[in-house]
Amino acid sequence: MPNTVNYAEVWQPELLEIMQQNTLCTPFITPNVRWLDAKTFHFTQMSTSGYKNHSRNGGWNRGEFKQTDVPYTVTHDRDVEFLVDKADVDESNATASIQNISKVFEQTQAAPEMDALFFSKVAGKAATLDGYHSSTDASTYTKENVFGKLKGFLASGKLRRYKAKGALIMYVTSAIMDLLEQAPEFTRTIEMTQVADGGEGLETRVTDIDGVPVMEVIDDEVFYDSFNFAPENGGFEPTASTAHKINVLIASPQTTKLVPKISSIYYFNPGAHTQGDGYLYQNRALSDVFTFPNGKDGKIDSIYVDVDTAAVGA
Repeated sequence: MPNTVNYAEVWQPELLEIMQQNTLCTPFITPNVRWLDAKTFHFTQMSTSGYKNHSRNGGWNRGEFKQTDVPYTVTHDRDVEFLVDKADVDESNATASIQNISKVFEQTQAAPEMDALFFSKVAGKAATLDGYHSSTDASTYTKENVFGKLKGFLASGKLRRYKAKGALIMYVTSAIMDLLEQAPEFTRTIEMTQVADGGEGLETRVTDIDGVPVMEVIDDEVFYDSFNFAPENGGFEPTASTAHKINVLIASPQTTKLVPKISSIYYFNPGAHTQGDGYLYQNRALSDVFTFPNGKDGKIDSIYVDVDTAAVGA
């Protein structure tokens, strides 16, 4: 295997700036979970019956309530380690330092994978729900019909309930955002904004439709409904021949959660480990994405996905 360290006599010690869009799923991350066992947390689902006519002859109508304990198990368990030989650090003028490797890994691998997991899990769940998914040839979106299509998605099923509460977020491709910007019926302002907290990344365009934030997904390699998280060289890729590019995805932070269970980063100096004469970096992340049912009838009604008709590689 060839050495991939960029040595100082060829390269400058400073890293080129990585222009990577920051994590878009930030509004859905929740660390406030009570863990009852190793990888499982529990969600209590409750529903009640309604009023009945009162009789003035006395008596009350006895109602019913149902409470169900639903376990959710986190399964997306990932890790990586990097060993940087002491000689590589010296000879590359520290460009190959653990700090730089960690920075590049977080920006180009960890953050995009979090978005990929989020988008694919929500899209996969929406695809199982009647009335909450569609398939549209991406080339049929035009500046004349895009606004009407997006409003139509927001009117699907019970999404109006969440829209009225200001509890929906819509994600769209750059191509759709371009068309929306030109749409004759659309009169809102489209602005550039930073979505994630901190870090370096490209700003993204954001606007709103009927009070629902609409966010552009610039790095479209994370915007598919199915991913293979076990490619030969690590990372992730769209599932060959079955994954579809997402055109539009809608979700509510009230009911969809990205739940981190473990986020561990370890750093060892030379001599503090037995894996070689160098600096060792280890990173593990255990997390998952869940969409919860509503509290009224136990049904999931807060997500929607529209995907391209063509599968990857088709």
